[in-house]
Amino acid sequence: MTEAQPVPQLEEKQILKIALTALSGTTIEWYDFFIYATAAALVFPSLFFASDVPPLVGVMLSFSTFAVGFIARPIGGVVFGHWGDRVGRKRALVLALMTMGVATTLIGCLPTYQSVGWFAPLMLVVLRFAQGLAIGGQWGGAVLLITETAPKEKRGYYGSFAQVGAPGGVILANLIFLMVTASVSEEAFMAWGWRIPFLLSIGLIFLAMYIELGLQDSTAFEELKAVKKKQDQEAARQRAQERGESLAEAEQQLLQERTPSPVLEALKTYTKTIALAAGAMINIQVFFYILIAFSIVYGTNEASLGLDRSMMLAAVLIANVVMIPWLLLSGAYSDKRGRRGVSIAGTVLAGIWGFALFPLIDTGSFLWITVAVTVGMGSVAMQYGPQAAFYSELFTTKMRYSGMSMSYQIGAIVGGAMAPIIATAILVRFDSTIGISIYIALSAVISLVSVILLQETSNTDMVDAKAEGA
Repeated sequence: MTEAQPVPQLEEKQILKIALTALSGTTIEWYDFFIYATAAALVFPSLFFASDVPPLVGVMLSFSTFAVGFIARPIGGVVFGHWGDRVGRKRALVLALMTMGVATTLIGCLPTYQSVGWFAPLMLVVLRFAQGLAIGGQWGGAVLLITETAPKEKRGYYGSFAQVGAPGGVILANLIFLMVTASVSEEAFMAWGWRIPFLLSIGLIFLAMYIELGLQDSTAFEELKAVKKKQDQEAARQRAQERGESLAEAEQQLLQERTPSPVLEALKTYTKTIALAAGAMINIQVFFYILIAFSIVYGTNEASLGLDRSMMLAAVLIANVVMIPWLLLSGAYSDKRGRRGVSIAGTVLAGIWGFALFPLIDTGSFLWITVAVTVGMGSVAMQYGPQAAFYSELFTTKMRYSGMSMSYQIGAIVGGAMAPIIATAILVRFDSTIGISIYIALSAVISLVSVILLQETSNTDMVDAKAEGA
């Protein structure tokens, strides 16, 4: 096999710059995704659906449009995974960020049901689908820019910076909503104030431009590209000699020959790994979206507790602030003790805490509601923090973007897409939250078994292009 000159390793401050940039990208991208979740709980039921449906039915219809984003996420994972494995992590990430920025801004410009009837929720669904495509592609790009560049002994820690984007996005979304609701009347908020958080996402487009112009691609991908270039040159020379073609003709013919899709290669090579990694995602998704979306509905809806909306939003906000250091510590700890152990501990905690969550919310006490959501978020952080490094290490460089994106997004659609809808349906059907706690526990069992069956990966060499070929 042809040897390639190794790509120079980056200094610590350069790695930190990449990590912080990826954190910014994932934060704003998740902000875009989560303001939809907040609006789906608080605003969309009355603005984008008929006024004569019962309140909880309107919420379920609104959460159904929320779920469309999850349906699109695996498609985005496939499309951007293919692109990211072929042309680079950075370019795929930039395209995903641009897609999200445009789609979210346009949601803020949509007419309501009262203005255009059912055309309003139809347009909402289309733009939500575009959001799903973007979120399906951005995670893999952001994570790989870090994990394929960071040193092995700090990969879990630096990888967790990309994971901080999820609670960071929730914090940003809730802060903006709290600021808007505090600044305008209820009538003004429902008339036009809710649009402000969506219109602000236009800033994501400018961040995408900075990433395109200011960052290089990951070390592992650059080395793979260098190896592949040398191999292609050698193959072209050999073909030219064997067939009497010019070197230029041989290179052109090789370019026209199809190579296997990274997505199909990943599915064929890593079928079991993708299935188990998707299973490991399920509890993260179920519990997270119950905590940030359904808990707000449960607490504020007059049919259940009728608590103040600002109090519920503030509790979720505090929980996500605490989740950030919890994520970083979990990622760092996984560098020392392995990825699986931290994930297993978090899954067990989530399965147990689901039974404490709603009794604590039922107290109506801001303190206990905050404790309930915060500990729940902590259990998610213990699973999610090491996950960036964990999933990156499960796959080889040439199909890594595709493999990890499919794993993540399949788990997301199975776990997160239906979680608020299922939780709402259980509450409507049984007028009790015990079924929701059982639902959380069952998802924890699935994830626990999946993590146990996955191999430990913390000592994996990410820059392995020469060993893989191209």
